[in-house]
Amino acid sequence: MPGRRFRLFFVASALCSAIVLGAQIAPAATPGANDPWPGLVQDIFNNRPMNDGAEVIGIEMPYRAEDAAIVPVTLRTRLSPGDNRRVLRITLVIDQNPAPMAAKFELGPDANVTEISTRVRVNNYTDVHAVAELSDGKLYMTKTYVKASGGCSAPAAKNAVEAKNRLGQMRYRQFARSGQGPASGTREAQIMIGHPSHSGLQMDQVTQLYIPAFFVNELRLWQDDSLVLAMEGGISISEDPNIRFTYASNGAKRFRAEARDTEGHVFQKEWNVEDSGM
Repeated sequence: MPGRRFRLFFVASALCSAIVLGAQIAPAATPGANDPWPGLVQDIFNNRPMNDGAEVIGIEMPYRAEDAAIVPVTLRTRLSPGDNRRVLRITLVIDQNPAPMAAKFELGPDANVTEISTRVRVNNYTDVHAVAELSDGKLYMTKTYVKASGGCSAPAAKNAVEAKNRLGQMRYRQFARSGQGPASGTREAQIMIGHPSHSGLQMDQVTQLYIPAFFVNELRLWQDDSLVLAMEGGISISEDPNIRFTYASNGAKRFRAEARDTEGHVFQKEWNVEDSGM
């Protein structure tokens, strides 16, 4: 009996050692182990079916971000010229961010917007999804992976006084494409808005208290009275929102913008197309 008890104790000890050793050498859980995407599909898109968007929408971001608070992202539509469908809106989702829906873009019906670029905060290593809703009533999804961390809690680049002085200031630039005049053909334009875009996760370096969330949550752009682009924004849009996009000019002589933030401020400005550098 003593010999049998010893053998059982030896076997049990060996099994425990194997389990501990296995825990030490086992690889870390894969990103899919705690994948929030299925829950986000339910919460943001009401569990609507997602179709492969490889031929519909593209997303470009750096694999490893240089600065997690200002990560560049570009969205491009990929519908073939003969495709009669139209992209109605594009939703940008940063899966591991505290508020994953970074922005929802509505594309003007006659603006032919094919490219949108902006800068976002990325809080953790994460998948980033772009979901396009087409005129056929279906959703099409693509994704990329970004290595970045701490973007949502990173201190503001500008101090409080400077940020207050810049609040609501808007600049508009347009970029002529080769061989095209300033008021014809496909255009590239950029809207820049002075705003601190506080995420609610940043800490005041003096008081050591969290700064309340305060950001641009609506932006609408028109050429004359025709909608070009509208954005519903969240805390993931970087400080001083910067939106660059392409669109088809309708020959309008003026371009105008209206932005609103979470404290109810309304910022409006209008530019003559010829004075786009102002």
